[in-house]
Amino acid sequence: MFETPVPRAALLLGFAGVLPFGWGVLTLLSDAAFGLTMQTIGPRFVGPYVLLSYGTVILSFMSGVLWGFATRAEGATAALGYSLSVIPALWGFFMVGNGPISAATNLIIGFIGVLMIDYFFWINRLAPPWWMALRIPLSALVCACLLAPVLI
Repeated sequence: MFETPVPRAALLLGFAGVLPFGWGVLTLLSDAAFGLTMQTIGPRFVGPYVLLSYGTVILSFMSGVLWGFATRAEGATAALGYSLSVIPALWGFFMVGNGPISAATNLIIGFIGVLMIDYFFWINRLAPPWWMALRIPLSALVCACLLAPVLI
């Protein structure tokens, strides 16, 4: 299905972008990591705070990425692409709030939605051929990390 390999830089930077999510989970599970983070860089970088704030930022970032794909389309496909590309940022703005469980749940829904929009751009050959090979594992990791505030 994915014949073109993901470029090394995209792969490394994509997985590096998951690290803050992993750190958020670690600080939820480890008192030592929580304490170290609180002492060194502060409360914005622990537990649900880092997961939810970074998740909202990345959801908005993905809107920009998708907008870039829409610029490669024409006519009705371009109009649909531009429309789809703004949904993740608007979703994050309107749906992330009301406590960590609700916010994390809505971010998970948002990232699943982004993956579906990614597929639209990929199937229409507006995203690189390797795009879904990168986006599927990244989305799975992000959603798994965002489950932590819901389950813990």
